[in-house]
Amino acid sequence: MTPRQRLRRTRVWLVLFLVGLVLSGITAFPLVSEVRLLHDTLHSWSVGDRLPALVAWIDRVTTGVTETGERYPFMAYGTDWLAFAHLVIAVAFLGPLRDPVRNIWTLQWGMVACVGIVPLALIAGPVRGIPGWWTVIDISFGVFGIVPLLFAYGHARKLAQEAAVVQPAGAFALGTLAATVAEKPMTH
Repeated sequence: MTPRQRLRRTRVWLVLFLVGLVLSGITAFPLVSEVRLLHDTLHSWSVGDRLPALVAWIDRVTTGVTETGERYPFMAYGTDWLAFAHLVIAVAFLGPLRDPVRNIWTLQWGMVACVGIVPLALIAGPVRGIPGWWTVIDISFGVFGIVPLLFAYGHARKLAQEAAVVQPAGAFALGTLAATVAEKPMTH
């Protein structure tokens, strides 16, 4: 695989991760509307017969976010900050998108964050009264998030190794190869 192909694959994995981050951020803003839509959809499809625990949980969540929103609308400010945090984290990954070798630490940080989802969900879920099966869904965000980061990280490490081989002895410029490849127009 050429350095240009490797850089392109790194970027594809990063774009996939970025899309996930941005979507999870944007969807945290209209939380009440989304929960109501999910509630109405589950009831109109009669899912309660097949998945009663899911429907009961979504009913409870719908009641909770609706009543909280009506009585204490300022509480939604917390999910606004959650949404904003996802978008800010996405911005942090623009660095590796531009130069994955120089910003490889961001990929490592992202993988650590994905792994950190597991203990958070396993500890905070039961403390907050979240059903165990829903905790598994929360954990899946870390599992699905780490996959593109692992691929991007593997490609970035190979790019770094290739750049180190290309550099004269004693030279330190890990990002040089990626930057050079990034500056040249891609042809298909």
